[in-house]
Amino acid sequence: MRKSLMAIGLALWLAQPAAAEPAYDLIFKQGTLSDLGMQSVLVYDRQVEIAADLDRARRSTGTVDMAFATDDMAQLTFRQDDKHQSLGRFPASVGNPIVMYFVETVLRDVAHEAGGSPFYIRTKIKDSLVQPAEIESVTLRFGDRDVAGQKITLHPFRDDENRDRMKGYGDLSLSFTVSEDYPGWYGALVADVPGETETQPIYSNRLILTGEEVRQ
Repeated sequence: MRKSLMAIGLALWLAQPAAAEPAYDLIFKQGTLSDLGMQSVLVYDRQVEIAADLDRARRSTGTVDMAFATDDMAQLTFRQDDKHQSLGRFPASVGNPIVMYFVETVLRDVAHEAGGSPFYIRTKIKDSLVQPAEIESVTLRFGDRDVAGQKITLHPFRDDENRDRMKGYGDLSLSFTVSEDYPGWYGALVADVPGETETQPIYSNRLILTGEEVRQ
């Protein structure tokens, strides 16, 4: 992910609409890193499936670390085997940047696979944030305990007039599982485009919080 794209995404996603729904406030909650120590590192497992591009999916699968850097910044790093790539630094005071990374990577993948404009796709996703969303109470396993949270699900292209030209990506759903009991607020971030069978999706992008480490 290019830093310029992430910087643009940060500004655009946090430009709160005037009539935001509760979904927006839950998904882009601010201050979600304030209770973490400066030595804390949040580790997210990232699993990507793309039926039409297995190599792209393989390159995108690994782990993402969220750590604190100097000057009250949060650093995201993608790791795969013995390789790592910096994803950029973001103001820690704003909140956990993992959510911006997730949405921007989904946006990029959908634009690449469906052949659409990233700006159009971003607009549709932002529009879905100010529409009534599905919000349900859920329980997610974290470490050795069950954590109660809320799951917000969006369907950005459900009523889009162009959905039939999106190579199946018109069925995209985005879900965000959040809780005060998850370090950094986000327990699971999942994008899904179902295929003909449940085990063979057209597209899947999952970021799951697997642990909180303390590094010296």
